[in-house]
Amino acid sequence: MNPTKTGRGTSLTVGVLALMATLGIAAYAEDAADKAVPNPVRVPVNSVASEKFQQVVVKMREAQPGIQKRQLDLLKMRYDLEDHPTPEVAMSGGKPVQGGVRVRLAKGQTWERLAEMTPEEIREQALFPAGFLPLPHPNHPEGGMLFPKFHIDEIKKQEARDLTRFDLEFDLPEHLIPVFPPPMFLTTRPDLGDVSGGKLLTIDNYHELLASVLNPKQIEGVRLLVTPFMQQQFNQTDDRRSLRPSRGVACFDCHANGHTNGATHLAGDIRPQEFRHRVDTPTLRGVNIQRLFGSQRALKSVEDFTEFEQRAAYFDGDPVLATKKGVNILERASQVHFMAEFQQLLDFPPAPKLNVFGKLDPKLATETELSGQTLFFGKAQCAVCHPAPYYTDNLMHNLKVERFFEPQTINGRHAAMDGPIKTFPLRGVKDSPPYLHDGRLLTLDDSVEFFNLILELGLTATEKTELLAFLRVL
Repeated sequence: MNPTKTGRGTSLTVGVLALMATLGIAAYAEDAADKAVPNPVRVPVNSVASEKFQQVVVKMREAQPGIQKRQLDLLKMRYDLEDHPTPEVAMSGGKPVQGGVRVRLAKGQTWERLAEMTPEEIREQALFPAGFLPLPHPNHPEGGMLFPKFHIDEIKKQEARDLTRFDLEFDLPEHLIPVFPPPMFLTTRPDLGDVSGGKLLTIDNYHELLASVLNPKQIEGVRLLVTPFMQQQFNQTDDRRSLRPSRGVACFDCHANGHTNGATHLAGDIRPQEFRHRVDTPTLRGVNIQRLFGSQRALKSVEDFTEFEQRAAYFDGDPVLATKKGVNILERASQVHFMAEFQQLLDFPPAPKLNVFGKLDPKLATETELSGQTLFFGKAQCAVCHPAPYYTDNLMHNLKVERFFEPQTINGRHAAMDGPIKTFPLRGVKDSPPYLHDGRLLTLDDSVEFFNLILELGLTATEKTELLAFLRVL
């Protein structure tokens, strides 16, 4: 008798088959023809998600030209984006420093006439230069890490890792961002100058380049800083912004060689989206003398900042997304410590005209530079926030720029106020364009005009030139 056909045997066999199916064990029920029950059609678990991902790619690629044009139109309206190098002034890596005020004024307006007006008059007449307003991310509603093409190309060449986003490209021209790859200077070996040898430090070459000048702890810190880990836009999940599943992003993908390549992002700790600041990647040079970290400077040590970046900033400040995408939980007592120890060794570039007090040596400086220094510590009020020798007070200050303009939304960024921002060190400042926390000031010339207007300093054209000369030798 076939036990599957009748009575108690039937229910027993059916129960066993059900249990076997639950356990994933292949089972066959005997019937009159002794034929096996066919296996069900197998559907890949993520087929629906993959289909949605492809739809997202198509949709965002279709939208990309319009988004890029909107941002480029904004930049051209605000700035002169042409290549205008300053004669005989170069970054420490040899790249020419861009000169000239790039912010455009309203037709018929001059900087001198504007500086004579009160903030209220400028606001009421809508004369505040557009280039002094907050700068939006290239696609502010979307945001996310975005890298210059030269960095994408070098990482692809060295590691076969692709930092290209299928939905967006970097917006600022190459001549307006830092030299690439930037030199790397160490506090422990100033005699060596640039220890990178003119190469971009990556997981492929860090040991070859630095093993002879660092101790084992520091080398391990470097390894972690150049190791890619999962990030919001670059990971394995189907809501990524890379075509292929990605190995992620390394700390030094933004802080190239411990400096900066101009990569941009959005501050993770502000909501709603339209109030979030664009982030211009700051240099890590001289991080050993700094005491405030993070976009709102709430972190008090390099260790805090290093751990925060991996756990939160990489994932838009969302711990749930971090878990989903594969957060890298660093071990505080070893990994975080090793990474921080190396970061503390990153030095400012040489400034041969400065003495041990961080001021100009009269025997080496020009008259114009010395006049600029007098202005810096006097009429221009720069030293109130940027005292020597490192030119930072390690505090935050609110410039209250909103005195000059009505709140407005620009390409998805609601410009209402900046709030308190950190005093960045000015040592080596010519190496780190663009300027201000969101990169809205393309040159040092723009920065001088910005602070002259915002702080109501009343600098003359000659005084601006002298101040610029001093800033370029810091």
